Amino acid sequence: MKKVLIVEDEEGLRLLYEEELKAEGYEVLTAANGREAIQQLEIGKPDLVILDIVMPVMDGMETLGRIVGKERKIPIILNTSYSGYREDFMSWAADAYVTKSADLSELKAKVKDLLEKG
Repeated sequence: MKKVLIVEDEEGLRLLYEEELKAEGYEVLTAANGREAIQQLEIGKPDLVILDIVMPVMDGMETLGRIVGKERKIPIILNTSYSGYREDFMSWAADAYVTKSADLSELKAKVKDLLEKG
């Protein structure tokens, strides 16, 4: 079973993504901020990371840099409400960029696609 780490500071969204991805047959790990994400990376060994950008403690861009520094092979999906980050060169290190929406089909399709490539 593939493991997906969801990094999202908004609890409602975190629970929604967790529920939806479990229904797709993934094991789901969660983190509320970048610091927790780095811990989960080491303990949980996820196969893929869904990363929010705007978060307290450590934002998504800093977290992305740290994850890429540790584990380059893990696919990372940036999941954000703000399309402006697409221009940030740091976001190019991610494997996919999804704008948050109530419809999770794009996010789920990206997860499936990236995990099947691996």
